[in-house]
Amino acid sequence: MRYSEGTVKRTMIIPLTRSVVRTWRASDANSLAGHANNRKIWRNLRDAFPHPYSLTDAHAFIQAALARTPESFFAITVDDQAVGGIGFTLHGDVDRVSAEIGYWLGEAFWGRGIVTEALRAVTQHALRTHGLTRIYAVPYEWNAASFRVLEKAGYTAEGRLRRSAIKDGRVIDQLLYAYVVPAAVEEATPAPIESRGDEPEAPALAGDRNPPLAEL
Repeated sequence: MRYSEGTVKRTMIIPLTRSVVRTWRASDANSLAGHANNRKIWRNLRDAFPHPYSLTDAHAFIQAALARTPESFFAITVDDQAVGGIGFTLHGDVDRVSAEIGYWLGEAFWGRGIVTEALRAVTQHALRTHGLTRIYAVPYEWNAASFRVLEKAGYTAEGRLRRSAIKDGRVIDQLLYAYVVPAAVEEATPAPIESRGDEPEAPALAGDRNPPLAEL
């Protein structure tokens, strides 16, 4: 992982084997709209993620992502083309040691291990950068692909949130997965954790709380 200093803000770059996770750019809008405009992806995301997904939607999202402080939504890129997104939502008050993570990937790139690799990397980035002890995700009951991704990335299934969401006209369950830092590791490498108790949470990538989870 590395940062480059620009005149406006830092740029985050995580080079990986199958992709690069980096800061969103305004020039990503066309690629974003092209890959996000897919009902199969929309079906696994929060309703704030539009369908159809237009170029206007892409510009609006990138603008919002770049305005977030601290930066926590990133592009997944292949050959420097944005083909998906991954990010996490930090919490405040007593929940400030936890964050919710989510991701999506364009259908043309499913089945290549891209999201698993990106999820591992961004999980570690979030833990180190923000002094977190727990990162969790809540994929929909039908999203077996995301269950497998989370498990491969070291997340553990903790429970089932029965009839906790409504999507595509159906009331559905959500599964709860989490990556938890063991207490022994936390004690050996303490990180300062500043309270965010009075700060409002930034708007999410595609919903009211967190970035969305999507199929591979």
